[in-house]
Amino acid sequence: MSNISVNFKKSKIDAKEIMAYSDEVKKIHMTMNNNLNNKNEFLGWLNLPSKHNKMELDKIKKCAKKIQENSDVLVVIGIGGSYLGARAVIEALTNSFYNLQSKEERKFPQILYVGNNLSSTYINDIIELIKDKDFSINVISKSGTTTEPAIAFRIFRNLLEDKYGIKEAQQRIYVTTDKEKGALKQLANEEDYETFVIPDNVGGRYSVLTPVGLLPIATTGIDIDKLMEGARFAQEKYNDPDLRYNDCYKYAVVRNILYKNKKNVEILACYNPKLHFFIEWWKQLYGESEGKDGKGIFPAGVEFTTDLHSLGQYIQEGERCLFETVLSLEDEESDITIQYEDDNLDGLNYLANKKLSYVNKKAMEGTIEAHVDGGVPNIIIEMKELSEDTIGHLIYFFEKACAISGSLLGVNPFNQPGVEKYKTNMFELLKKPGYEKKK
Repeated sequence: MSNISVNFKKSKIDAKEIMAYSDEVKKIHMTMNNNLNNKNEFLGWLNLPSKHNKMELDKIKKCAKKIQENSDVLVVIGIGGSYLGARAVIEALTNSFYNLQSKEERKFPQILYVGNNLSSTYINDIIELIKDKDFSINVISKSGTTTEPAIAFRIFRNLLEDKYGIKEAQQRIYVTTDKEKGALKQLANEEDYETFVIPDNVGGRYSVLTPVGLLPIATTGIDIDKLMEGARFAQEKYNDPDLRYNDCYKYAVVRNILYKNKKNVEILACYNPKLHFFIEWWKQLYGESEGKDGKGIFPAGVEFTTDLHSLGQYIQEGERCLFETVLSLEDEESDITIQYEDDNLDGLNYLANKKLSYVNKKAMEGTIEAHVDGGVPNIIIEMKELSEDTIGHLIYFFEKACAISGSLLGVNPFNQPGVEKYKTNMFELLKKPGYEKKK
């Protein structure tokens, strides 16, 4: 199960510097565990892998099976943590072109995402795509009033009701929301929609291992039991308060040491496009958790070798404010052997009979060396393979490291007060009742 390891050698941070944080980390560890049952601390994700509601997990599987049987498409309506985690897992663990495969090849419904922007063109394109298909909706919102998903739900709920009638539409709407309160909960009660609970003490960006992420993930045929088992293993592995033996805590410490050394941009890099949305999920997790009070490491992402031909120059020789964390994958799901050509016009015969994964690995090793030599420290997270238990493990690793890192930084890693500012301005401009601009 322990198919993830972290290599700090290329970070240029020695063990003595790391261990100087031992007492501080232990104190944060104890505080988090002591506050685990305090609903105001948003620490419910901490023991979620081992304490999740098994009855709700069974209900998720049952509903996923129903969606698989009656729908060609599941439309997931949510923004930020309400969809990024699910999308990260789905795109990492399904075919790279899952939504483009035929129904027979795919076996499970397409997953389409709305409510994550306000583009009328984007929404109309999805409406056009699903007009002749059977579809269901999973709307995910704690309050039900967040602008982007609320607008999308109004649009797609009307589409469902026009297509199937109100009664059948009710059977195709799945609501993931607050247990007791909020506009969406009220509507779900009135319309008798199937509902799932967003735990009170789990913030959106930490919610992928709750029904928020698990229903869409299960709909694609991904084994959510294995996903949770990988996270449960990580929960046990990273519950050691001794910094010497906890790579998760070391990662948090090394990030903070680099930040104090003026490395205030972290680039999460991968060499497999299937991890694109995992990086997007990670960016939200760290950006919303740490970027406050005039502090924080800016989270960015790159996909190599693609971005070596766009951002590679800046990373190599631009401002020295960067460090990289590399997601290194040992085993590809499938491979290709490079063939020998008699004319060798492209000069590639020196690679004949070698696997493409081998070339990709050497590109990664060469890039790491070049960037480290150029003044960009690297942390390498080594993964055996892309599988449910690996991804579950990796999710928990980053969540817990984020909580420790934010605490070391001196900010609250579980709130996001700055997000509300754009909403206030937008509501004033839209003349929303109660948001009249003060003179």
